[in-house]
Amino acid sequence: MSDLVTLGESTALFSMPQMGRLRDASRLDVSIAGAESNVSIGFCRLGRSSSWIGRVGQDEFGELIVRTLRREGVDTSGVRTDAARQTALMFKEHRAPNVVEVTYYRRGYAGSALTPDDVDDALITSARVLHVTGITMALSDSARAAVEHAVHVARAAGVLVSLDVNYRSRLWSREAAAAAIGPLAREADIVFAGDDELFVFGSEGLSEAERLAAQGSREVVVKQGARGATSFCDGDRWVEPAVAVMAIDPVGAGDAFVAGYLVARLEGGDHQARLRTGCATGAFAASHVGDWECQARRDDLEMLWRDSGTTLR
Repeated sequence: MSDLVTLGESTALFSMPQMGRLRDASRLDVSIAGAESNVSIGFCRLGRSSSWIGRVGQDEFGELIVRTLRREGVDTSGVRTDAARQTALMFKEHRAPNVVEVTYYRRGYAGSALTPDDVDDALITSARVLHVTGITMALSDSARAAVEHAVHVARAAGVLVSLDVNYRSRLWSREAAAAAIGPLAREADIVFAGDDELFVFGSEGLSEAERLAAQGSREVVVKQGARGATSFCDGDRWVEPAVAVMAIDPVGAGDAFVAGYLVARLEGGDHQARLRTGCATGAFAASHVGDWECQARRDDLEMLWRDSGTTLR
């Protein structure tokens, strides 16, 4: 049993240790990446339990993903190994001080071959939260079906469903994303979206998101980066400013926000406390380099909330 189950694709990640173009690099740092596995790691860093369901290749990169997740305390009993396909790859370049560019090699790789048969229903029904994203839905028809299946299993079991839109223009069009993610957003209990991702709710965007949040106990949380975050639920609206930090690497910050928000929700935090924790975990991640390495622990947040210039002696 885990507090959280996530389902999606993880990749091997190659990053340039300095600013510039990939073609000019003499060496690359090797790690892993994946929105859903990032959230799982974030949960474990904050003292909660988490499981990740996914498919990796029977290769060194697949072993790296599984080993890294286990080392961070994530349960990997739901991982499937694909002997016929390789683990997907991601490359990250720091093109300018404030610009990060990523390149994917994922279509036709192991993660994109995820199917409903790969989903461990028992893992989901025994959890408190299921978290999925639009990224996995974009990879293939079978991966989208796996996400939809997981959501339906969770809904039937009364498990809280969390969905992060996570639109990636290099994977699919806005029209295709809206057609696939929109219906699922109306089934989820919590939907996370950026300002530029509200199109999945329809032509009216934010207004439609607010109407959705007014139905029952559904929550729509808008991640706004340096401007903080806003949530809507039961016809009410909450706003939380961002934590002021020097942003170094924004990749993974949105996943860290989700992890912090969901942990605060599970622990009984009110809407403002959830936003405050999410903004803090997101800010901590953005101020460090790495996709998952930057996930905060509880004592990190205590430091982040101290007054600027504090010296501990």
